[in-house]
Amino acid sequence: MTQWLFDLGNSRLKCARLEADGRLGEVTAFGHDERDFVDALRRHLPEQADSACLASVASPALTLAVLDALTERFQRISLARTQAAFAGVRIAYARPEKLGVDRFLAMVAAHARAKRAWMIVGVGTAVTLDLLDARGRHRGGRIGPSPTLMRGALHQAAAHLPATGGIYREFADETEDALASGCEGAALGLIERSLRLATQELGEAPALLLHGGGAEPLRAGLPASEFAPSLVLEGLAQWARAGWPAGAAG
Repeated sequence: MTQWLFDLGNSRLKCARLEADGRLGEVTAFGHDERDFVDALRRHLPEQADSACLASVASPALTLAVLDALTERFQRISLARTQAAFAGVRIAYARPEKLGVDRFLAMVAAHARAKRAWMIVGVGTAVTLDLLDARGRHRGGRIGPSPTLMRGALHQAAAHLPATGGIYREFADETEDALASGCEGAALGLIERSLRLATQELGEAPALLLHGGGAEPLRAGLPASEFAPSLVLEGLAQWARAGWPAGAAG
């Protein structure tokens, strides 16, 4: 059976074929702010395939447009949804639907990698942090703006502040570097504080797992971190292998 996985975020869609041995095939990303995004996706899809799994945190309109494209090519489609408990992970939210499916799947993927404590940090439009203990219990999390979003907001409020450029320096002596350092430093500070408090709560230091399109610039400031750019797709693969659990559609 030919299975494909699709992770539709706030900025990009990432997709990969699920190989017969359970590994992800080559991951391709499309920015959905680009012109003709859905047409580009159609050109990438196989002419016919058995099944597709989609996890989406994008708008209903964009999700529907992607589903329409997938329906043309796949015989069966599953829309992944956050579950209170799945694959050894139990989430902290009383209302599972309030937890983004990307965060849920990232925790599922982390727990599948190793049954240990994890601090899972996704960096995209937002920075999300989720603490998972060794038994798979979600202890809760945080959401904050990403460095890219912070730069954009500053530029919008004060057009003379550039939205891009600069490098991280502890104490910068020019504006672009100061902006890069302040916005990246804010994200690093949030992560470092969360790690410190998580260690106090668990009695052990969780491993730090970074994912998302904006995670790469933060890696230098977090040398002990592990980088898993396709972590949500890894979790979606777990969902697909479970055989369309409750909450699937298609």
